Amino acid sequence: MAHDYRSPDLGEAKAVELSQGTLNYWEKGQGRPIVFAHGWLANANLWRKLVPLLSSRFRCVVPDLPFGAHLRPLKPDTGLTPRECGALIADFLAALDLEDVTLVGNDSGGAYSQIATAMAPGRIGQLVLNACETPYDPFPPPAFAALKAAAQDEAVLGSALQVLRQREFRQSPQGFGHLIKHPVEDRVMESYALPILTDPGILRDAAKAMCSADQRPVTEAGDALIASFDKPVLFAWPAEDKFFPLESVRRYAAALKNASVALIDDAFSFTPEDQPEKLAALIAGAASGN
Repeated sequence: MAHDYRSPDLGEAKAVELSQGTLNYWEKGQGRPIVFAHGWLANANLWRKLVPLLSSRFRCVVPDLPFGAHLRPLKPDTGLTPRECGALIADFLAALDLEDVTLVGNDSGGAYSQIATAMAPGRIGQLVLNACETPYDPFPPPAFAALKAAAQDEAVLGSALQVLRQREFRQSPQGFGHLIKHPVEDRVMESYALPILTDPGILRDAAKAMCSADQRPVTEAGDALIASFDKPVLFAWPAEDKFFPLESVRRYAAALKNASVALIDDAFSFTPEDQPEKLAALIAGAASGN
């Protein structure tokens, strides 16, 4: 099926058993580990252009997280509140026994990455945040509040998202058009948009994550990082982002002990799609300690 596509550039396909269920992931390269966390209605494909640029120097580990575009559902009783999503990422790092991780989070995956870092700071060597919520922003952003409302009922969410079957809608501002600036091949867009419409278990997982989205856990994690996290935090931010305010980023960076902001031109929120080379260079610098 088209929506099962994962780029061969991601590396070797693997799976790990967690208490929450089976998590698929892809791995390529050797060296310090870089772990990539996507957000809602995306999957490992989001990072397919970055892995070839980084895997000659780093061990790139790319999980499919359970946010609506993943390959297999988690256990039916698994909770996916923001704290539980953060714990899932932390548990994934622990299961693979990863240390000195450069954790890269995009979109809601960046919100969950902050929570994971606050939970397991000893495993994180550097945190790279790209176009995501900060402690000062609503989660989800106002433009996606309707998703949270619809997700209170799985059937309502599934019905509301049926328009994603239409290629024209996916490319529109109401679809992914304000998230991705430059064209993306159809099979990748289908891998983002269609799984939630074809598997009730994937819809169930996504609804859990979306309906429970809340700013408070992100704020609490941010407060914890401000208070005690002294490792590098890089905000690799698309200059044209339409959802995550740059003023919040600058405020957050100023409050953290060891943070910097780098702007990326000609990109929207899904920066790994729009400017993979620029984002990869920033991640490599962070992972190298530069």
